[in-house]
Amino acid sequence: MSYDAWTKLVDQRIPELLAAEISAFESGVRQLLLQLGSSHTAFYHESGRLLLPQHSINATLYAYPAAGREYWSLLDVFEGGPAHTAGIKPGDRLLSVNGIEYFPPSTPPFDVGQTYTMRIADAHGENARQVDVKVPERKGTKARPPIVEPKSLSHAMVASDVGLLKIVYFPGPMGLRFAKDLDAAIADLKQRGMSRLIIDLRGNIGGGLGLARLASYMCPGRVPIGYSLTPTRLRKGYKREDLPPVPMPRNKVELAWTLARFLFRDKSVVLLTQGLGPQPFHNRIVLLVNGWTNSAAEMVAGFAAEHRLATIVGTKTAGNVLGAANFNVGSGYWVRLPVFGWYTSKGECLEGKGVSPDELANVDPYILNAGTDQQMDKAVEIVSALGKR
Repeated sequence: MSYDAWTKLVDQRIPELLAAEISAFESGVRQLLLQLGSSHTAFYHESGRLLLPQHSINATLYAYPAAGREYWSLLDVFEGGPAHTAGIKPGDRLLSVNGIEYFPPSTPPFDVGQTYTMRIADAHGENARQVDVKVPERKGTKARPPIVEPKSLSHAMVASDVGLLKIVYFPGPMGLRFAKDLDAAIADLKQRGMSRLIIDLRGNIGGGLGLARLASYMCPGRVPIGYSLTPTRLRKGYKREDLPPVPMPRNKVELAWTLARFLFRDKSVVLLTQGLGPQPFHNRIVLLVNGWTNSAAEMVAGFAAEHRLATIVGTKTAGNVLGAANFNVGSGYWVRLPVFGWYTSKGECLEGKGVSPDELANVDPYILNAGTDQQMDKAVEIVSALGKR
């Protein structure tokens, strides 16, 4: 990717941006970043303004047609998040926020530490009600923008031998805490008789290296999940087989050793699974994805698809698969930019492409709002038929 034309555009816009009021300044910088045509770009203030719904009220929006126009449906409503706590259900129709109507593609912006009055109806636009949604106070850090972290993991048995993992976030850059929570969830499911597994990654907002622990449970040995590639290594040329293989650290000692090993080296590496051994659900896994399955979750989906470790059900993922870093640019502002590419173990770049399902299963907001999750039902049907003994 060449930045020459883009940097010239930035230079041209600087006088206008510096003379603008705050809202126009922030909007102008975000528009510049959009010109890159890349995922994992952001311009934000550490106070947490203008956040996406999934990063603030913990719900994704789905555009669907009704009565000759498109409306927003609340699709993935994360358990325990502000929208869920306020009583919003999957499939509900969004009518307005603080008295302002929003229709696709315009999305309502949210700030942390604020309470929003949202007018919500059922999927048919009837039985309208008003709910107050409180977005908690959060601060941005060097590691991430100021987002309201959803509950990352929940689990349940959905049939006599079918376990469910619902994962909407991979918290922590190295994922050690997530790995412990995942271990405990899988141990509990196995103790309850699980021999088939559904992994629900719909609406997953991405996150850190916890993705490698999840991928490690999908196969017995150490297998390449994919590899990162920095611009420097890409320009110099490389061979995949020459990139250093690195498993996800399992504890703080391994974490310290890994960080020391690559502190002053190029960060182009092959990420390996951890070799957790055979599991009773191997070859009987279904992965649920949708258009809001992002980043780290797409890395898992790409890995599963490439090695045929799971049947993927749902709709195509977002295609936002890059590694990024946040840069402090002063006055409380941060810029988030991609710093490395991500490729599957066979060299496919999923950026802008996403992962396509093996079994397409669309969402009908009317049926979803009535309490039936058609995608989940399809996943249960498929996983129940896998590897019949």
